[in-house]
Amino acid sequence: MERNLTLIALFAALIAALGLIPAFSLGFGVPITAQTLAIMLCGTVLGAKRGTLAVLLFLLLVAVGLPLLAGGRGGLGVFAGPTAGFLFGWPVAAFVTGLIVERWRSANLTVVAIIASIIGGIIVLYAFGIVGMSIVLDRTLVEATALVTAFIPGDVAKAIVAGILTAALYKARPQSVLSRTDQA
Repeated sequence: MERNLTLIALFAALIAALGLIPAFSLGFGVPITAQTLAIMLCGTVLGAKRGTLAVLLFLLLVAVGLPLLAGGRGGLGVFAGPTAGFLFGWPVAAFVTGLIVERWRSANLTVVAIIASIIGGIIVLYAFGIVGMSIVLDRTLVEATALVTAFIPGDVAKAIVAGILTAALYKARPQSVLSRTDQA
């Protein structure tokens, strides 16, 4: 139990730390950040439940006003802005990513983690982000979808990095990748 709490807090801190990397803001208010890499890693390393809890802890800290999002943003207002859909999608993305890695044990971990990160950390997350942008920016779903295409190359690169890092951690310390242990 204590180890789980420590890892959940550590991965919430990882999300915050990746927010320190300067964001590249796009004209429609949604920045390109490194934080989605941490969301993918929450799922691939911690698994579905613990990964989701790490993201929820991070979002709670943001909600109480800590400036942990890229660009030093925080507070309840971010949950009503153009990024709101992505923020609400983060816990679901971590859960789906983790669930895939937990259940799909027959293939190479690098490949599984990359595919899980693409499905959970890109496809699922974009679904939330597109709906949120459509509502907040008063755009059609097609227009909002066109806006997020700018994220695809970077997010695919992040999914590859997440897969490589997860497999490297598993090779070095198998018991640290909870998505692949019996504790998942």
